[in-house]
Amino acid sequence: MNAVDTNVFVYSLDVNEPAKQAKAQALLAGLLGAPAGTVTPWQVAGELLNWLRKWQHAGKVSGPDVETHFRNLLALFPLAIPSAHAYPKYFDLYSRFSLSHWDAMLLAACKEAGVTTLYSEDMDAGTDYDGLKIVNPFV
Repeated sequence: MNAVDTNVFVYSLDVNEPAKQAKAQALLAGLLGAPAGTVTPWQVAGELLNWLRKWQHAGKVSGPDVETHFRNLLALFPLAIPSAHAYPKYFDLYSRFSLSHWDAMLLAACKEAGVTTLYSEDMDAGTDYDGLKIVNPFV
């Protein structure tokens, strides 16, 4: 199972980063038919919506565009909502790997959803967190 971090979705829309935009769009398109399946973690959806609102307040997108972009990206993959059972894994990952709070939360939610590959620019590429590998799609 795959998951995509917020930065991939953001770059897929960012015309100011054409090289990363192309890579993000190609990755998302490739994951649509991936046999392993792909999910969007709930935290990623929330962070994406926050980014879109920042762009709206900066005049980069309109209010209706925020909703359109969010709905379109959210429709790509099923939403994975973590349960309270993710918290013990969070505490374990947080302490063993010295992760930030939000990174540990994301990884714990991914682990609960059965994710084995997380595409992210924000974490250490190649690191394996108990069977969950980080892949930087922009290198």
